[in-house]
Amino acid sequence: MNRFDFTPYRRTTVGFDRLFDLLERQARINAGDNWPPFTIERQGEDSYRITLAVAGFRPNELDITAQQNLLTIKGEKAEAEGRDFVHVGIANRGFERRFELADFVRVEKADLADGLLMIDLVREVPEAMKPKKITVGAPQLAVVEGETKAA
Repeated sequence: MNRFDFTPYRRTTVGFDRLFDLLERQARINAGDNWPPFTIERQGEDSYRITLAVAGFRPNELDITAQQNLLTIKGEKAEAEGRDFVHVGIANRGFERRFELADFVRVEKADLADGLLMIDLVREVPEAMKPKKITVGAPQLAVVEGETKAA
């Protein structure tokens, strides 16, 4: 198991504890389980897509929950009643996959097609959090069309 040592970075930064804890926790959690396989794709400056290979799962067997900064995807297969398998070579097990989301990232939509679950994410930074240009010596600030102007 690979272990990252963030001690040198922790000594020289302030306020990044959550980030380092997140990286260490993810390394521990995802060390052994790689099922179902997934990809994360950047589709634009503020849009992403997570695609999971969930062949054999129906929409009602998948549960997607977005809660604050955590996206959880669970899959539970219904038991095959009355069937007598001679060989089972297709994975039929349930799963739970978690993704930590940055601030202001929200789930826009989820689709299931051809055995792939596609979840589109968008980052929407509130206007109040966007950078503003400040004029030195201005008596008062006013926001006009996304820019700050002296009033």
